[in-house]
Amino acid sequence: MAWANQDKTAIVGVGATDYFVRGKSWPRTINDMACEAVLNACADAGISVKDIDGFAYYSGASAGYVDKFDSASFMETLGMPHVSFSAALTSGGGGCPGAIGLGTAALMNEDCKYTVTLMALQQVPTARLGTVFGKMAPNPENSFLQPAGLVGPGHLMSVLARRHMHLYGTTQDAFGEIVMATRANTHNRPKAIRREPLTREVYDASVMLADPLRRLDFCLETDGAVAVITTTMDRAKDCRHKPAIVHACAHGGQREWGRAFSWMGMPDPHFASSGHQFTANRVWQQSGLAAKDMDVALIYDHFSPMVLMQLEDYGFCEKGEGNDYVLAGKIRYDAATGKGVNGGIPVNTHGGNLNEAYIIGMTHIVEGVEQVRGTAINQVKDAEFALVSGGPAQLPVSSLILRSA
Repeated sequence: MAWANQDKTAIVGVGATDYFVRGKSWPRTINDMACEAVLNACADAGISVKDIDGFAYYSGASAGYVDKFDSASFMETLGMPHVSFSAALTSGGGGCPGAIGLGTAALMNEDCKYTVTLMALQQVPTARLGTVFGKMAPNPENSFLQPAGLVGPGHLMSVLARRHMHLYGTTQDAFGEIVMATRANTHNRPKAIRREPLTREVYDASVMLADPLRRLDFCLETDGAVAVITTTMDRAKDCRHKPAIVHACAHGGQREWGRAFSWMGMPDPHFASSGHQFTANRVWQQSGLAAKDMDVALIYDHFSPMVLMQLEDYGFCEKGEGNDYVLAGKIRYDAATGKGVNGGIPVNTHGGNLNEAYIIGMTHIVEGVEQVRGTAINQVKDAEFALVSGGPAQLPVSSLILRSA
């Protein structure tokens, strides 16, 4: 059954700051960067910031890991006269595409006319996601994690990756190919943090942080902000650019993946997965589409093995076949043809969290918008449908399909 809100809203504006290596954004503040991103998104949409009357946050309205967004503060700083909707999804980066669905719900309920979804990130030495579990006060969950040395998401994801390797014969070669394939998409991106060519020798020399994950299998640690503006289709027609139509959007998850990487009680085969099968099934049902219908996939890539597991969960290949799919070059973008390689689908044509910047998923939405607009730097030829994923992370994770107008 088609989603009740299918093709009724669209993303009409995207805006971002420069991206900084962790800690290099000072003396800027996190609110300063967030406001710049919002203003840039308004300029992209061709509207005034005073037109925005809704906030659709995710990650519990967290800004990075220790700060919080406050709608009243944005209104005061940006001169917004009023808001009539302000809400947030729970979860972390898993809620990023789902926040577009939250904004759509507000728009369809006529609570507001334009919603903005944003994320700003400014990591400091005392607030690094890489060691977040090690810094928490003991509780029933992390009292298991801390003594085992599982002090950050990378350590926990490494256990899931190792299980996938055990069950299906997955190799570290596939993880390296994911990093190298997406790195190849940043050489022409001025704002990307990692732009230099990546060879297998350089990847293999990358320090092992959490076996089998090397440093280059971990996402970047960056500062910066990204904002996107969503509105109804009738208003979208008057905006500056061709709208990126919201064709389907789902968020949630199933009990067996429950607490994700901070919970080790998951049974097989869920343990060796990205936890996306539930939302993948929902977004395919909503849209009437399948993985084969996508032209480009913007897959959340905080750790390289989770890209492989999402390819399986979304049905780009069968369970356990991710290793061979990736090693066949099927996630690579061929600039000469503007298509995928060997019948595959280009993945993270912007470089992703691994290579362009880590703004907790928002760069993937920006790339999805630009792909269906036809304005992306690494443009996929005749791109009609773009898949964007959020997470793996604590539930809910989420999925979004954008359609070209």
